Amino acid sequence: MTTDPTAPASRTRRHRARAAVAASGWLALAVTLLPAGFPLRWVPVLLFVCLGPGLALLHPQPRGLRPGARLEAFALAAPLSLALAALTATFLFLIGGFSVPAFLVPLAAFTTVAAFLPGLPLPAATRGAVAPADAGSFLSRERGPGGGR
Repeated sequence: MTTDPTAPASRTRRHRARAAVAASGWLALAVTLLPAGFPLRWVPVLLFVCLGPGLALLHPQPRGLRPGARLEAFALAAPLSLALAALTATFLFLIGGFSVPAFLVPLAAFTTVAAFLPGLPLPAATRGAVAPADAGSFLSRERGPGGGR
């Protein structure tokens, strides 16, 4: 039985990526303690709110991601993150308790927990982003009468 010498390295890289995603929320929360006029205060918060929870849900795939699935996961991370942020902010506004720390703490806690669980399955991660063999290129298809677009 042969072993893959790159397996421990890829596992370590995956653990580091999970830890970075989990820590991103707490970093965003810590940055809010900087003075109000500090120009780079909003960058970590914006990146975390836009990508953190979504990457935590999608990134830790059991067998890694294929190249086509990496783009799919990154493209899907932003809408998922923004949806979770909108739900959190709406809930906090409805109970009258919205503040930046009250907004970031639940998102950071959710991201930390989700980062260490298996990721949501992605279609391209399991079967690859490959067209079936019998599906011809759309460029080689004959156009009907009138040409059409």
